[in-house]
Amino acid sequence: MSHTNTISYSTVDTVVDLPDLASEYPLSAKTVADYSENGHVFLQGVCSQDEIEKYRAIIVGAAKRFNTETRPLEERDTFGRAFLQIMNLWHRDSDVAQYTLAKRFAKIAATLMGVERVRIYHDQALFKEPGGGPTPWHQDQYYWPFDTPNTITLWMPLVDIHSSMTFGTGSHKYGYVLEKAISDDSDVLLEQFIEEKKIPLTQYGAMKAGDATFHAGWTLHSAPDNPTTKMREVMTVIYFADGARAIDPGSNVHRANDLANWLPGIKPGELAASDINPVI
Repeated sequence: MSHTNTISYSTVDTVVDLPDLASEYPLSAKTVADYSENGHVFLQGVCSQDEIEKYRAIIVGAAKRFNTETRPLEERDTFGRAFLQIMNLWHRDSDVAQYTLAKRFAKIAATLMGVERVRIYHDQALFKEPGGGPTPWHQDQYYWPFDTPNTITLWMPLVDIHSSMTFGTGSHKYGYVLEKAISDDSDVLLEQFIEEKKIPLTQYGAMKAGDATFHAGWTLHSAPDNPTTKMREVMTVIYFADGARAIDPGSNVHRANDLANWLPGIKPGELAASDINPVI
């Protein structure tokens, strides 16, 4: 199938009154223990249908405005075919900020990690186009210049999806496994690592809009392709424990870029607390 460079988004209306997302989402002791042991957890209905419909309108509109990828799929590499990635929408759209800075999400993140407070690292819309390729195996924290394993990603579909990410259960306990960015190489080498270590895999299957997974920064994960005719719209928010410090990125150019872009003005050894990393 040939893909043009026209990206189709569903029609959305401007929303004036947005839910504040301040109410708490209760977590059982078992859920917290499961996250600690497995490095990931699935939570149903983190946002209600009304909440997610209203925020979807805002997020999709912002993603459309700020997306810069116009190449057809066949002209992109594996990473480019995996998804459209639009970063830090909250800093560019005050309505998206109400979602990204939601106390409900931050409280879940803090509780799962067992910390008192979390800061925002950044958000990102990850939209997998119709015909978009799979997301190779990777570890998020390969990119992040933090001195702590207390990092976590909220991954929430804005529409119902037929399949979700696959997690290497317990893989966060291995820490930094591979010094490679998301690529065909990372996919092959990390799959070999999973097989060698006999790491069990978990796939939560279909998810409703407003459901969410949370996974640790070191948790190995991948995502399937999108064989449907609809955009797979997902919003993510990354948090880290308040009190974390930046580390020297060394030879990892991706960490160096992250340090400059998402911790602006922060030097290695300093508290990771720039103006765009507020405590939630």
